Amino acid sequence: MKIAIIGAGAGIGLQSVNKALKRGHTVTALSRNTGDIPDHPNLIKINGSATSVFDVRNALIGADTVMITVGTKNKKAVTLFSEIATVLTEVCKELNFTSPVLVITGFGAGESEKYLNFFMRTVISLFLKSQYADKTRMEELITKSSIKWEIVRPGMLTNSLDSSTYRILKSLYTGMKVRKISRADVADFLVNEAENPKMLYQYVTLTN
Repeated sequence: MKIAIIGAGAGIGLQSVNKALKRGHTVTALSRNTGDIPDHPNLIKINGSATSVFDVRNALIGADTVMITVGTKNKKAVTLFSEIATVLTEVCKELNFTSPVLVITGFGAGESEKYLNFFMRTVISLFLKSQYADKTRMEELITKSSIKWEIVRPGMLTNSLDSSTYRILKSLYTGMKVRKISRADVADFLVNEAENPKMLYQYVTLTN
């Protein structure tokens, strides 16, 4: 199958590129910097922006699944995620795009904010408030659109290796324990879901 990965140059996106290629898929990788993505005969690199209609359109054409894995280190006045959502909804509407779109946000976005433990609530409030507010706007824009969406909310990300023991939580409930999870495990979930989508139109929490 053909998988388009938006935000493919690092982190979850780069892990997803590598996993998808290992499983024999064709990957279109969109990133501002594709230099760290190893060349592969089944890989198409697009140097571009997730907020460019032109670049996103080129990435989506012919894709069987799309992954939105963009992150940012900016902690002030973040609008990146909502801008991506606006471009994505516009392009999907223009192309009449009906393939699944798997979107990474984070545990703490949207309704999941109410279920944060004290530590994560404090971290987000002090350091990531703008990011998570914009991730919430992203979720709202995408889930209210005609996109065939799936929102994926991982816990705190690490650079550990695959564990293959991560948990997939399909609902929010009082006392739920959301811990750290490796970017490799999140990528594993995304590729599995691309191959066999089981949780479309759902908010999924990932944790170890």
